Amino acid sequence: MMVNNSFRTCPDTGLKFFSSAENLIKANAVAGVVFLLIGGMFGLLVGLTRWQAVHLLGAEDFYMVLTAHGLNVLIFWMIFFEIAILYFCSSVLLGCRLATPRWAWVGFGLMVIGAVMNNVIVLQGNSSVMMTSYVPLEAHPLFYLSLILFAVGALIGSFVFFGTLVVAKAEKTYEGSVPLVTFGAITAAIIAVFTIVSGAIVLIPTLLWSVGLVGEIDVLAYRMIWWAFGHSSQQINVAAHVSVWYAIIAILFGAKPLSEKVSRTAFLMYILFLQLASVHHLLVDPGLSSNFKMFNTSYAMYLAVMASMVHGLTVPGSMEAAQRARGHNAGLFTWLRKAPWGNPAFSGMFISLVGFGFLGGITGVVMGAEQINILIHNTLYVPGHFHATVVLGSTLAFMALAYWLVPVLFRRELIWKGLAKWQPYVFGLGMTGVSLFLMGAGTLGVPRRHWDIGFAGTGGITHEFPAAAYTMLALNGMSVILAVAGGAAFCLIMVGTILFGKKLGNDEPMAEPCIVAPVTDEEYAANGGSAFAIPGTIVLALVFFVSFALYYFINWKYLAETWGIG
Repeated sequence: MMVNNSFRTCPDTGLKFFSSAENLIKANAVAGVVFLLIGGMFGLLVGLTRWQAVHLLGAEDFYMVLTAHGLNVLIFWMIFFEIAILYFCSSVLLGCRLATPRWAWVGFGLMVIGAVMNNVIVLQGNSSVMMTSYVPLEAHPLFYLSLILFAVGALIGSFVFFGTLVVAKAEKTYEGSVPLVTFGAITAAIIAVFTIVSGAIVLIPTLLWSVGLVGEIDVLAYRMIWWAFGHSSQQINVAAHVSVWYAIIAILFGAKPLSEKVSRTAFLMYILFLQLASVHHLLVDPGLSSNFKMFNTSYAMYLAVMASMVHGLTVPGSMEAAQRARGHNAGLFTWLRKAPWGNPAFSGMFISLVGFGFLGGITGVVMGAEQINILIHNTLYVPGHFHATVVLGSTLAFMALAYWLVPVLFRRELIWKGLAKWQPYVFGLGMTGVSLFLMGAGTLGVPRRHWDIGFAGTGGITHEFPAAAYTMLALNGMSVILAVAGGAAFCLIMVGTILFGKKLGNDEPMAEPCIVAPVTDEEYAANGGSAFAIPGTIVLALVFFVSFALYYFINWKYLAETWGIG
């Protein structure tokens, strides 16, 4: 394969796009959107089956579709798009050529082969083990091989990213430290290496077990190592989507972080502590000591939570400081009211920020407490939580970035701007409903692993859930329809823009500016002499903390009632 290291300078942003990096970013982003669309369609079938009045699929088809849904949206869509982000944050932001583009294409090819193979194998109906693929449930050997191929491809992409950082340093294409957004991408890539290695450790022996070369897989060991892969894959998403938040406020507002050192320290804390959150899936397992569980769900978890709270304060705080420096400094929230709410890059980012913090963050800490975990473990509360983190948080942030990146990358004007304006709101509202109503059903005890709330086909097992549980699942089904409509609109807008958007020359700027000049120190100084004057963000943070405390108290009250002593 011939490698072309020519580059173009974007007339809108001034960024250098090397052809090899640009083509790989395009390929990975497009592949990600394709698997998002596929996974979203499977998600619609899952939601309509959980809606008891519709109950679309039978048991066998439900578990097959649920397996395909989880892998397509939690693994394939996310990691394809994250590899695109890694190449953007290295080659483009640092203005250097991509290291070993041939290997990058090999990695991309392995990821495509693995993802397609996995879908084919799952849809054949003999690998309905769901994304967790717990042994002794056994899938077809090609199921495990497909995931290994995908993981190897993603690992190659991560190493190409690290190699590109070395190239940029050696060729001195930037001065000082790497930009904060690139630093966040480095965090995501380090977590990715840990995640993928954990996947290899657990999936390679399982592949050998499925073909009869290994006699037995220890169930407890499998679960512990699998969650180092399964849950840590979400930590890649967290580091990546926080980086996207910082990128978007810099692009749209010219904002700079309140403190680079504090934000970088928070990213470092992700590397050190975030993976420990994997253990909240194992708190009812007998194989782990109580001391380890208590350490994980107290001191270690609090340090990871602190890192997210830092980002949750500095992202809107940096935006507020920039807005006030640009003249929107009246009252507490004029800076927020004057934000470009009609720009899907902003609205998607801000809905992601709020949804991830209030729904994903608060519930994640609550369910990570060892005692409370017993109330909601293996109920629908768990998928409700990770729809708030993975989808409302990460997916919506990636969508927001795509609204800016795709026109810049493909040199096409965005089509259907009216639909694009509303898409983040439709998707965000639908996914908020999915998260809330699944968590509501889980609070009422509805299990996450059974396809029928009435326990059909269980040989006489019966349990009558409150009527509210059926209502929650019906509302969840309606929310799924809304979210899928919003997700489909995004896919159509992206594909339509690439194929039919107005073509721009390499030197022709877009009709509307797509990036704002950075706020200067003089502008910050004019805002009362400080970039730290962020009273509106402080009020929002106080609302968050009050909500956090109240919800934490309510769950301990539920626990006290459950463990009542007569």
